Amino acid sequence: MIQSAPLVEGSPIIVLTDPADVQLRVIHELRAKIDIVVGSSLEAFGGVAADATVVLNWSGSRSLFSEVFSSCLNIRWVHTRSAGVDGILSPELIESAVILTNGTGVFSASLGEFALAAILYFAKGLRRMIDNQIAGVWDPFETMPIVGQTLGIVGYGDIGRAVASRARSMGMRVLAIKRHVNPYNADPMVEHMYSPDRRIEMLSRCDYVVAAAPLTSETRGMIGEPEFNAMKPNAVVINVGRGPVINEEALIKALSTGRIKGAALDVFDHEPLADGHPFYALENVLLSPHCADRTPDCFDQAMRFFLSQFDRFIKGEPLLNVVDKKLGY
Repeated sequence: MIQSAPLVEGSPIIVLTDPADVQLRVIHELRAKIDIVVGSSLEAFGGVAADATVVLNWSGSRSLFSEVFSSCLNIRWVHTRSAGVDGILSPELIESAVILTNGTGVFSASLGEFALAAILYFAKGLRRMIDNQIAGVWDPFETMPIVGQTLGIVGYGDIGRAVASRARSMGMRVLAIKRHVNPYNADPMVEHMYSPDRRIEMLSRCDYVVAAAPLTSETRGMIGEPEFNAMKPNAVVINVGRGPVINEEALIKALSTGRIKGAALDVFDHEPLADGHPFYALENVLLSPHCADRTPDCFDQAMRFFLSQFDRFIKGEPLLNVVDKKLGY
């Protein structure tokens, strides 16, 4: 946690989103304390940007955030709704003294549930059951247990822990990759922790692999052809982190040739997927249009978290979820 400084009186909060966004009803609670300026273009902020000390990037694009950030001469704190910060992390932000916080923890439970659902989808042959039902075919077949199966988690942060706790409750063995492995601080949910340079060793042992790593220069493409070649033929890859962590071309090849059993994907290199993208046609792919964490109250929870952070900020208390900007998470 990093200590914040009290808010400068009269400085507004800038919120990057569509002014019609329904989640703004939650942040309106602050209007009695401070001015809130909402917009989806630089022009929307007029002359207030220079005075703002807080920016909430709710749904702003990389280009919009960059423009606004450059105009905010007194900015001290940026909060982004998502857990990933690769969409706004620029050299200017990295080198500045501005505190950056994110939404880590808000969406983790849903993503952990999606990962477990994907594991069961492939283990129990749910696609085959649905296809048979639609075709009116009575075709009994064997399904696989997940008890005793090995799950490898690439990126053992908050999402990774949410996946691990659910997998362990179902009797699975859990392995994990973490950038910094502390042998004196073992995690009871993980049988063995690996450093990133030992990922081939871990992946070769796994029946299921969950990618939950943030996107950084170190993680981009870290699961590629060598990694797929090391996996078991029955391996299933699940991505709930960032699309480019997995080399898309290598993944398509592994799926198309039967090198691995399947994949469940919630994130992609480019979203939405283009018409005719190979993932649409692959029967061994479970495709989620980046909505695995989309629950009825997820955005309200995310806004409530910002409000609790803002309360800390105005009191000069330490903020939670402070991002190491140089590491990218």
